[in-house]
Amino acid sequence: MHKLEEAHIIAALKTVMEPDLKKDLVTLGMIEDIRIDDRNRVSFSVVLTTPACPMKNQIRQACIEAIRTCAPLADEVEVNMTSKVTSGCSHHQAGEDQPLKGVKNIVAVASGKGGVGKSTFAVNLAVSLAATGAKVGLIDADLYGPSIPTMFGLHDQKPEVVNKNLVPIEKYGVKLMSIGFLIETDTAVIWRGPMASSAIRQFITDIEWGELDYLIFDLPPGTGDIQLTLVQTIPLTGAVIVTTPQDVALADVSKAVSMFRKVQVPILGLVENMSYYELPDGSKDYIFGQAGGEKFAKAQGMAFLGSIPIGREIREGGDSGKPFVLARPDSVTAKALTGSAQELARQISITNAVSVNARSCTSNCCH
Repeated sequence: MHKLEEAHIIAALKTVMEPDLKKDLVTLGMIEDIRIDDRNRVSFSVVLTTPACPMKNQIRQACIEAIRTCAPLADEVEVNMTSKVTSGCSHHQAGEDQPLKGVKNIVAVASGKGGVGKSTFAVNLAVSLAATGAKVGLIDADLYGPSIPTMFGLHDQKPEVVNKNLVPIEKYGVKLMSIGFLIETDTAVIWRGPMASSAIRQFITDIEWGELDYLIFDLPPGTGDIQLTLVQTIPLTGAVIVTTPQDVALADVSKAVSMFRKVQVPILGLVENMSYYELPDGSKDYIFGQAGGEKFAKAQGMAFLGSIPIGREIREGGDSGKPFVLARPDSVTAKALTGSAQELARQISITNAVSVNARSCTSNCCH
Protein backbone atom coordinates (compact mmCIF):
# COMPACT_ATOMS: atom_id res chain seq x y z
CA MET A 1 0.00 0.00 0.00
CA HIS A 2 1.32 3.43 -0.95
CA LYS A 3 1.72 5.66 2.08
CA LEU A 4 -0.22 8.92 2.16
CA GLU A 5 1.86 11.90 3.34
CA GLU A 6 0.81 14.98 5.28
CA ALA A 7 1.98 17.11 2.36
CA HIS A 8 -0.71 15.49 0.20
CA ILE A 9 -3.41 16.50 2.69
CA ILE A 10 -2.11 20.05 2.97
CA ALA A 11 -2.00 20.37 -0.81
CA ALA A 12 -5.59 19.16 -1.06
CA LEU A 13 -6.84 21.51 1.64
CA LYS A 14 -5.11 24.48 0.00
CA THR A 15 -7.79 24.17 -2.68
CA VAL A 16 -10.59 24.79 -0.13
CA MET A 17 -11.49 28.46 0.18
CA GLU A 18 -13.03 30.10 3.23
CA PRO A 19 -16.20 31.55 1.67
CA ASP A 20 -16.04 34.96 3.39
CA LEU A 21 -12.32 35.59 3.81
CA LYS A 22 -11.55 34.48 0.23
CA LYS A 23 -8.36 32.62 1.15
CA ASP A 24 -7.66 28.92 1.48
CA LEU A 25 -7.96 27.19 4.86
CA VAL A 26 -4.25 26.36 5.06
CA THR A 27 -3.10 29.93 4.44
CA LEU A 28 -5.58 31.17 7.05
CA GLY A 29 -4.14 28.74 9.61
CA MET A 30 -7.47 26.96 10.03
CA ILE A 31 -6.09 23.41 9.66
CA GLU A 32 -4.65 21.66 12.71
CA ASP A 33 -3.74 18.21 14.02
CA ILE A 34 -3.43 16.28 10.74
CA ARG A 35 -3.13 12.55 11.38
CA ILE A 36 -2.68 9.65 8.98
CA ASP A 37 -2.66 6.04 10.22
CA ASP A 38 -1.18 2.92 8.63
CA ARG A 39 -4.35 2.33 6.62
CA ASN A 40 -4.28 5.85 5.14
CA ARG A 41 -7.19 6.94 7.27
CA VAL A 42 -7.03 10.72 7.60
CA SER A 43 -8.24 12.98 10.37
CA PHE A 44 -7.70 16.70 11.01
CA SER A 45 -9.34 19.70 12.64
CA VAL A 46 -10.77 22.79 10.98
CA VAL A 47 -10.64 25.76 13.35
CA LEU A 48 -13.53 28.08 12.47
CA THR A 49 -13.59 31.76 13.43
CA THR A 50 -16.80 31.26 15.44
CA PRO A 51 -18.69 28.23 16.76
CA ALA A 52 -21.82 29.84 15.30
CA CYS A 53 -20.48 29.67 11.74
CA PRO A 54 -23.50 29.16 9.44
CA MET A 55 -21.31 27.52 6.77
CA LYS A 56 -19.84 24.83 9.01
CA ASN A 57 -21.32 21.92 7.06
CA GLN A 58 -20.41 23.50 3.73
CA ILE A 59 -16.76 23.83 4.75
CA ARG A 60 -16.64 20.28 6.14
CA GLN A 61 -18.01 18.82 2.91
CA ALA A 62 -15.63 20.89 0.79
CA CYS A 63 -12.67 19.48 2.78
CA ILE A 64 -13.82 15.90 2.29
CA GLU A 65 -14.36 16.39 -1.44
CA ALA A 66 -10.97 18.07 -1.85
CA ILE A 67 -9.16 15.14 -0.24
CA ARG A 68 -11.16 12.59 -2.24
CA THR A 69 -10.16 14.45 -5.42
CA CYS A 70 -6.56 15.51 -4.70
CA ALA A 71 -5.47 12.72 -2.35
CA PRO A 72 -7.35 9.63 -3.57
CA LEU A 73 -5.15 7.32 -1.48
CA ALA A 74 -7.11 8.43 1.60
CA ASP A 75 -9.22 5.51 2.82
CA GLU A 76 -11.39 7.41 5.30
CA VAL A 77 -11.63 11.12 6.09
CA GLU A 78 -12.64 12.44 9.51
CA VAL A 79 -13.06 16.21 9.88
CA ASN A 80 -13.27 17.64 13.39
CA MET A 81 -14.91 21.07 13.31
CA THR A 82 -13.69 23.28 16.17
CA SER A 83 -13.52 27.04 16.65
CA LYS A 84 -11.49 29.88 18.06
CA VAL A 85 -13.40 33.16 18.09
CA THR A 86 -11.43 35.96 16.48
CA SER A 87 -11.13 39.56 17.60
CA GLY A 88 -10.24 42.78 15.82
CA CYS A 89 -6.90 44.40 16.53
CA SER A 90 -8.30 47.73 17.74
CA HIS A 91 -9.47 46.19 21.01
CA HIS A 92 -6.10 44.70 21.87
CA GLN A 93 -4.10 47.75 20.79
CA ALA A 94 -5.94 49.93 23.28
CA GLY A 95 -3.43 49.21 26.08
CA GLU A 96 -3.12 47.05 29.16
CA ASP A 97 -5.35 49.37 31.18
CA GLN A 98 -8.12 48.81 28.66
CA PRO A 99 -11.30 47.66 30.42
CA LEU A 100 -12.74 44.34 29.28
CA LYS A 101 -9.40 43.19 27.91
CA GLY A 102 -10.52 39.59 28.39
CA VAL A 103 -13.43 40.15 25.99
CA LYS A 104 -12.81 39.36 22.32
CA ASN A 105 -15.82 41.09 20.79
CA ILE A 106 -18.08 43.85 22.13
CA VAL A 107 -21.36 44.28 20.28
CA ALA A 108 -24.00 46.97 20.76
CA VAL A 109 -27.61 46.09 19.94
CA ALA A 110 -29.36 49.36 19.14
CA SER A 111 -32.52 50.82 17.66
CA GLY A 112 -33.70 54.22 16.56
CA LYS A 113 -36.93 53.98 18.57
CA GLY A 114 -38.51 51.90 21.31
CA GLY A 115 -40.97 49.08 20.85
CA VAL A 116 -39.19 47.29 18.02
CA GLY A 117 -38.19 44.21 20.03
CA LYS A 118 -34.55 45.15 20.53
CA SER A 119 -34.23 43.53 23.96
CA THR A 120 -36.01 40.40 22.78
CA PHE A 121 -33.51 40.09 19.96
CA ALA A 122 -30.54 40.80 22.25
CA VAL A 123 -31.61 38.10 24.71
CA ASN A 124 -32.19 35.45 22.05
CA LEU A 125 -28.95 36.47 20.31
CA ALA A 126 -26.97 35.94 23.52
CA VAL A 127 -28.61 32.58 24.24
CA SER A 128 -28.17 31.40 20.64
CA LEU A 129 -24.45 32.20 20.66
CA ALA A 130 -23.98 30.54 24.05
CA ALA A 131 -25.74 27.41 22.79
CA THR A 132 -22.98 26.98 20.17
CA GLY A 133 -20.33 26.87 22.91
CA ALA A 134 -19.28 30.51 22.81
CA LYS A 135 -18.59 32.39 26.04
CA VAL A 136 -21.19 35.16 26.14
CA GLY A 137 -22.08 38.09 28.38
CA LEU A 138 -25.09 40.42 28.19
CA ILE A 139 -25.34 43.89 29.71
CA ASP A 140 -28.76 45.49 30.11
CA ALA A 141 -27.71 49.06 29.32
CA ASP A 142 -31.30 50.34 29.20
CA LEU A 143 -31.11 51.80 32.72
CA TYR A 144 -34.57 53.38 32.62
CA GLY A 145 -36.39 50.28 31.41
CA PRO A 146 -34.36 47.18 32.35
CA SER A 147 -35.93 44.01 30.99
CA ILE A 148 -33.20 41.38 31.30
CA PRO A 149 -34.22 40.21 34.82
CA THR A 150 -37.76 39.49 33.61
CA MET A 151 -36.72 37.89 30.33
CA PHE A 152 -34.37 35.52 32.15
CA GLY A 153 -36.75 34.85 35.06
CA LEU A 154 -34.37 36.43 37.61
CA HIS A 155 -36.66 38.86 39.42
CA ASP A 156 -35.19 38.50 42.92
CA GLN A 157 -31.57 37.70 42.09
CA LYS A 158 -28.74 39.89 43.39
CA PRO A 159 -25.13 39.65 42.18
CA GLU A 160 -22.40 38.69 44.62
CA VAL A 161 -19.52 41.01 45.46
CA VAL A 162 -15.99 39.55 45.27
CA ASN A 163 -12.91 41.72 45.82
CA LYS A 164 -15.08 44.84 45.58
CA ASN A 165 -16.34 43.85 42.14
CA LEU A 166 -19.75 42.48 41.18
CA VAL A 167 -19.96 38.96 39.78
CA PRO A 168 -22.43 38.61 36.89
CA ILE A 169 -25.42 36.34 37.37
CA GLU A 170 -25.33 33.40 34.95
CA LYS A 171 -28.26 31.63 33.33
CA TYR A 172 -28.65 29.60 30.13
CA GLY A 173 -24.88 29.89 29.68
CA VAL A 174 -24.93 33.71 29.56
CA LYS A 175 -23.32 36.04 32.10
CA LEU A 176 -25.77 38.84 32.93
CA MET A 177 -25.74 42.30 34.46
CA SER A 178 -28.62 44.77 34.75
CA ILE A 179 -29.56 47.73 36.91
CA GLY A 180 -32.66 45.63 37.57
CA PHE A 181 -30.53 43.32 39.75
CA LEU A 182 -29.46 46.26 41.93
CA ILE A 183 -32.73 48.08 42.62
CA GLU A 184 -36.19 47.05 43.75
CA THR A 185 -38.50 45.93 40.96
CA ASP A 186 -40.95 48.82 41.35
CA THR A 187 -38.31 51.52 41.86
CA ALA A 188 -37.99 54.09 39.10
CA VAL A 189 -34.50 55.11 37.97
CA ILE A 190 -34.59 58.92 37.89
CA TRP A 191 -31.12 59.92 36.76
CA ARG A 192 -29.74 62.71 34.67
CA GLY A 193 -27.33 61.92 31.86
CA PRO A 194 -24.06 62.04 33.88
CA MET A 195 -25.40 59.57 36.45
CA ALA A 196 -26.53 57.16 33.74
CA SER A 197 -23.15 57.45 32.03
CA SER A 198 -21.40 56.73 35.33
CA ALA A 199 -23.50 53.60 35.84
CA ILE A 200 -22.59 52.30 32.39
CA ARG A 201 -18.90 52.89 33.08
CA GLN A 202 -19.26 50.85 36.28
CA PHE A 203 -20.88 48.01 34.33
CA ILE A 204 -17.74 48.04 32.20
CA THR A 205 -15.03 48.51 34.84
CA ASP A 206 -16.44 47.06 38.09
CA ILE A 207 -17.84 43.72 36.89
CA GLU A 208 -15.84 40.47 36.84
CA TRP A 209 -16.62 39.46 33.27
CA GLY A 210 -13.58 37.22 32.83
CA GLU A 211 -12.87 35.70 29.43
CA LEU A 212 -15.68 36.17 26.88
CA ASP A 213 -16.01 35.63 23.15
CA TYR A 214 -18.91 38.07 22.88
CA LEU A 215 -20.17 40.78 25.24
CA ILE A 216 -23.51 42.18 24.08
CA PHE A 217 -24.85 45.56 25.17
CA ASP A 218 -28.63 45.91 25.00
CA LEU A 219 -28.82 49.68 24.55
CA PRO A 220 -31.76 51.97 25.21
CA PRO A 221 -33.46 53.33 22.08
CA GLY A 222 -32.17 56.50 20.48
CA THR A 223 -28.81 58.26 20.39
CA GLY A 224 -28.32 59.69 23.89
CA ASP A 225 -25.76 59.81 26.68
CA ILE A 226 -25.54 56.06 27.27
CA GLN A 227 -24.72 55.32 23.63
CA LEU A 228 -22.07 58.04 23.51
CA THR A 229 -20.54 56.91 26.81
CA LEU A 230 -20.25 53.38 25.49
CA VAL A 231 -18.45 54.30 22.28
CA GLN A 232 -16.13 56.68 24.13
CA THR A 233 -15.21 54.19 26.86
CA ILE A 234 -14.49 50.96 24.99
CA PRO A 235 -13.62 49.94 21.42
CA LEU A 236 -16.75 48.33 20.02
CA THR A 237 -16.43 45.54 17.49
CA GLY A 238 -19.61 46.91 15.94
CA ALA A 239 -23.31 47.62 16.28
CA VAL A 240 -26.44 45.69 15.30
CA ILE A 241 -29.50 47.73 14.38
CA VAL A 242 -32.99 46.35 15.11
CA THR A 243 -35.99 47.80 13.31
CA THR A 244 -39.50 47.00 12.16
CA PRO A 245 -40.53 47.37 8.51
CA GLN A 246 -42.66 50.50 8.72
CA ASP A 247 -41.43 53.92 7.58
CA VAL A 248 -41.68 55.60 11.00
CA ALA A 249 -39.23 53.08 12.49
CA LEU A 250 -36.87 53.30 9.54
CA ALA A 251 -36.76 57.11 9.80
CA ASP A 252 -35.43 56.78 13.35
CA VAL A 253 -33.04 54.00 12.33
CA SER A 254 -31.32 56.45 9.99
CA LYS A 255 -30.36 58.56 12.99
CA ALA A 256 -28.89 55.60 14.86
CA VAL A 257 -26.90 54.53 11.79
CA SER A 258 -25.63 58.08 11.36
CA MET A 259 -24.49 58.26 14.99
CA PHE A 260 -22.47 55.05 14.85
CA ARG A 261 -20.87 56.04 11.57
CA LYS A 262 -19.91 59.46 12.93
CA VAL A 263 -18.08 57.85 15.84
CA GLN A 264 -16.56 55.24 13.47
CA VAL A 265 -18.26 52.18 14.92
CA PRO A 266 -18.83 49.51 12.22
CA ILE A 267 -22.43 48.56 11.52
CA LEU A 268 -22.43 44.76 11.60
CA GLY A 269 -25.90 44.53 10.12
CA LEU A 270 -29.60 45.16 10.46
CA VAL A 271 -32.34 42.86 11.75
CA GLU A 272 -35.95 43.34 10.70
CA ASN A 273 -38.20 42.32 13.59
CA MET A 274 -41.98 41.82 13.41
CA SER A 275 -41.59 41.24 9.69
CA TYR A 276 -44.84 39.35 9.22
CA TYR A 277 -47.48 37.30 10.98
CA GLU A 278 -47.95 33.73 9.79
CA LEU A 279 -51.62 32.86 9.39
CA PRO A 280 -53.04 29.38 10.12
CA ASP A 281 -53.08 28.53 6.42
CA GLY A 282 -49.35 29.29 6.12
CA SER A 283 -49.74 32.60 4.32
CA LYS A 284 -48.08 35.75 5.65
CA ASP A 285 -49.70 38.98 6.78
CA TYR A 286 -47.21 41.86 6.51
CA ILE A 287 -48.74 43.94 9.29
CA PHE A 288 -46.12 46.71 9.28
CA GLY A 289 -45.22 46.64 5.59
CA GLN A 290 -43.06 44.32 3.58
CA ALA A 291 -39.23 44.17 3.46
CA GLY A 292 -38.71 47.74 4.62
CA GLY A 293 -35.69 46.78 6.73
CA GLU A 294 -34.11 44.69 4.00
CA LYS A 295 -34.48 47.52 1.48
CA PHE A 296 -33.05 50.02 3.97
CA ALA A 297 -30.03 47.79 4.67
CA LYS A 298 -29.34 47.40 0.96
CA ALA A 299 -29.62 51.15 0.36
CA GLN A 300 -27.23 51.85 3.26
CA GLY A 301 -24.71 49.21 2.20
CA MET A 302 -25.24 47.17 5.38
CA ALA A 303 -25.53 43.43 5.84
CA PHE A 304 -29.09 42.22 6.29
CA LEU A 305 -29.08 39.71 9.15
CA GLY A 306 -32.59 38.36 8.72
CA SER A 307 -36.34 38.78 9.13
CA ILE A 308 -38.01 37.77 12.40
CA PRO A 309 -41.78 37.12 12.31
CA ILE A 310 -44.13 38.44 14.99
CA GLY A 311 -45.99 36.01 17.20
CA ARG A 312 -47.59 35.68 20.60
CA GLU A 313 -45.18 32.92 21.60
CA ILE A 314 -42.19 35.29 21.50
CA ARG A 315 -43.87 37.62 23.98
CA GLU A 316 -44.79 34.67 26.16
CA GLY A 317 -41.16 33.51 26.14
CA GLY A 318 -40.00 36.91 27.31
CA ASP A 319 -42.57 37.06 30.09
CA SER A 320 -41.97 33.50 31.26
CA GLY A 321 -38.23 33.92 31.67
CA LYS A 322 -37.26 31.31 29.06
CA PRO A 323 -35.97 32.83 25.80
CA PHE A 324 -37.88 31.73 22.73
CA VAL A 325 -34.95 29.96 21.04
CA LEU A 326 -34.86 27.60 24.03
CA ALA A 327 -38.61 27.30 24.59
CA ARG A 328 -39.51 26.55 20.95
CA PRO A 329 -36.24 25.70 19.15
CA ASP A 330 -37.91 24.01 16.16
CA SER A 331 -40.33 26.83 15.38
CA VAL A 332 -39.99 29.07 12.34
CA THR A 333 -39.37 32.10 14.55
CA ALA A 334 -36.68 30.39 16.65
CA LYS A 335 -34.90 29.27 13.49
CA ALA A 336 -35.06 32.84 12.16
CA LEU A 337 -33.56 34.16 15.40
CA THR A 338 -30.83 31.51 15.40
CA GLY A 339 -30.09 32.22 11.74
CA SER A 340 -29.72 35.93 12.48
CA ALA A 341 -27.33 35.13 15.35
CA GLN A 342 -25.23 32.95 13.04
CA GLU A 343 -25.18 35.64 10.38
CA LEU A 344 -24.09 38.21 12.97
CA ALA A 345 -21.26 35.94 14.14
CA ARG A 346 -20.22 35.63 10.50
CA GLN A 347 -20.21 39.41 10.05
CA ILE A 348 -18.11 39.82 13.21
CA SER A 349 -15.51 37.42 11.80
CA ILE A 350 -15.45 39.30 8.49
CA THR A 351 -15.13 42.67 10.28
CA ASN A 352 -12.26 41.35 12.41
CA ALA A 353 -10.44 40.00 9.37
CA VAL A 354 -10.78 43.34 7.58
CA SER A 355 -9.60 45.14 10.72
CA VAL A 356 -6.52 42.94 10.99
CA ASN A 357 -5.62 43.33 7.32
CA ALA A 358 -6.20 47.07 7.32
CA ARG A 359 -3.88 47.63 10.25
CA SER A 360 -1.26 45.10 9.11
CA CYS A 361 -1.37 43.53 12.55
CA THR A 362 1.12 40.96 13.68
CA SER A 363 -0.27 37.55 14.53
CA ASN A 364 0.34 38.16 18.23
CA CYS A 365 -2.07 41.12 18.44
CA CYS A 366 -4.90 39.09 17.00
CA HIS A 367 -4.92 36.21 19.44
